[in-house]
Amino acid sequence: MNAYTEIYNSLKEFAGEANFSLDISESVAHGDYATNVAFVLSKQKGVSPKVCADELTQTLKEKISNIVNDIQVAGPGFINFFLRDDVLRKENESSQLKLVTSYSGKNILVEHSSPNLFKPFSVGHLMNNIIGEFVARAVKVGGANVMTMSFPSDVSLGIAKALMMIERDINKQEITIDYFNNEQEDVVIKYLGEAYVRGVKACEENEQSLEDAKKVLDKLYKHTNTGGIIEDETFYQLVGRTRIINENYFKKVLESIDSKIDAFVYESEAGNAGLEIVKENTGEGKVFTESEGAIVYIPHEDRKDINTSVFINSQGYPTYEAKDIGLITIKFSGAFGLQNVKDFIPEESFFITDAEQISHFKVVLDAASKLGGDWPEWVAKSHHVPHGRMLFKGAKMSSRLGGVPLALDVIGVVEEEVRERAGEKIAHLGDEEKKKLERDIALSALRVAVLRSKPGININFDPETSLSFEGDSGPYLLYTHARCSSLLEKGKEKGYEPIFGDVASLPIEHELVAFELVLKDAVETLAPQKLVTYLFKVAQAFNSFYGNTQIVTDNKEESEHSLAIVTRVKFVLKEGLHVLGINAPERM
Repeated sequence: MNAYTEIYNSLKEFAGEANFSLDISESVAHGDYATNVAFVLSKQKGVSPKVCADELTQTLKEKISNIVNDIQVAGPGFINFFLRDDVLRKENESSQLKLVTSYSGKNILVEHSSPNLFKPFSVGHLMNNIIGEFVARAVKVGGANVMTMSFPSDVSLGIAKALMMIERDINKQEITIDYFNNEQEDVVIKYLGEAYVRGVKACEENEQSLEDAKKVLDKLYKHTNTGGIIEDETFYQLVGRTRIINENYFKKVLESIDSKIDAFVYESEAGNAGLEIVKENTGEGKVFTESEGAIVYIPHEDRKDINTSVFINSQGYPTYEAKDIGLITIKFSGAFGLQNVKDFIPEESFFITDAEQISHFKVVLDAASKLGGDWPEWVAKSHHVPHGRMLFKGAKMSSRLGGVPLALDVIGVVEEEVRERAGEKIAHLGDEEKKKLERDIALSALRVAVLRSKPGININFDPETSLSFEGDSGPYLLYTHARCSSLLEKGKEKGYEPIFGDVASLPIEHELVAFELVLKDAVETLAPQKLVTYLFKVAQAFNSFYGNTQIVTDNKEESEHSLAIVTRVKFVLKEGLHVLGINAPERM
C-alpha cells in the first residue's frame, strides 16, 4: 500500500460515504497531496470548512505520522499533506509499475488504423494510429489483456473503380494475374494506388466507366456473399491476391512506426453479418423499416441529435451503418474466425475514428441498443474515441506534402528536419543507429504533438516547436532520458550505485513520487494530455536539478543519492513514453 492510498483510507474513515477528493498538489510548496474533505464534512458538522480542517488536521497528524512530515490547512479549508523523506525514498526506489485500474484483468479490444484497400496509409491513418496505440498501451499498463484489430474496407465503389481498371489492364494484356505474385511489393502497391486514382478519374469523366464500376461492385458483393462459391476464377484470384498485398503493405507500415495489429476483420465480413441482422429485425413493430426499396432506421422522436439513416440501400447492399452493426456482433460473439484470437471475448471495446463520424456512430449504437438480447450490453461496452485532423505549419512542410499527405511522407519530411536540427548532436553515432534515432525522434515529435491535447482536437504540427530539444516536445523528453542514461553510465564507471541517502529531500523527489497516480488517472480517463504534461514537468525539474547539481563527483554518498534520483527520472520517462507509443533511446 502506498502513501496516497493510506492517506485516502484515513480520510475515508472520517468521510464515510461522502464524496471527497485527494489530489496531487499543484506545487511542491503546497505539499504532495491536497484534499477538500473539510468542505464536505463541514456541512454535516455545521461549522466552517476552516474550523473543520483544523480539527481534522490535529487528529490526522497523530494517525498518519508514519507517513507525513506535516499537515497544513490552506486557504478556506483545504488540507495539504507533506510526505516524510523516508516515505518518498521508498516509493521512488520502485522500478516496477503495479497499477490497479478499472481495466485490470479484463479483456479489452482496441480497434484502430483501419485502411481502405488500394489507398496508401495517409496522415489521417497516422493520426488514428497515434491515438489508437496510446489507448491500447494505456489499458494494457492498466492491467488489461489487450487485443488490437483493424477494420479494412475491402468492398466499396472506390475499390470497385480500382478493380475495374485492373481488369481492363488484364484484358488489354498489359499485365497478367501473375503480376500480383511480384516479390517487389512496393512496385505492386504503387500500381494499385495508381489504379485507384485512374478508376476515380475515369468514372468522373465517363458515364459508361461509372456503370462498369457499379457492375464490378455488384460482382464484388456477390463474390463476398457466395460463401466460397467461385463464379469468376480470375476475379476471385484478383480480389484475394490484392487483399494479401495490401494487408502486407499495411503491416510493414505499422512495423515502421512501432505499431502492431493482432487481427483483421474486413468490411465484407461485417457487411454480411450486418445484412442478416438488419433483415431479421425489419418490419412492423421491429427496429428497422422498409422505405422506397431500402431499409432504414428511424430514431425515436426524443433523439434530436440523430437522423433517419439507411442501413441497406435500394440495391440490397449494406451501408456503413449495417457493416458497423455486423462488426459489433463479430467483436462480442468471438467470431473473429482466427485461431489465435477466436476465444477472445472482449469485456470492453474501444474504436478510434475521425471525429466527423461521431454522428454516424450515434445512429449505429442507438439502433443496436434496440435489438434486444445481448445487444444493449454490447452497446454499453462499446466506446467511441474520436480524433481530430493533423494540419501542418511551415513552408517546407506545406510545399513537400501537398493536399492529403501520406503518413510515411510526413515522417520522412520530419526526419529531414531532424537531420538538419540534430546533425551535430548525433554525428558521433553509426549509420544504422543514427537512422533509427532519426525515426524515433521524428515519431516522438509527431506523437507528442498529437497526444499533448485531448483526443478529438485538431492539431497543427509545427516543426519549429515540435522538434525543439529545449522546449516542451518529444525530442526534449528523449534527450532528457538519454542524459539520464549517460549520467548513470558515468556513475557506473566510478563504481557508484544509485542509492538514496538519509538527507533532506529535494523538490524533484516530490514531483517523481506522483508518477503512478498521474499514470493511473491518464489510463482511467484515456487522457494522454495528462501524462504528457506530467512528463514535461518531470523533465523540466530534472534539467533544473542537473543545472544546479554536479551529479557525479568524488563524494560517493552524495553522488549515489543524485544517481538514485536520476534512476527514478529515467524510469518515469521510459515508462511514460512507452505508454505514449514512443521509444526512449539510451543515447543521443
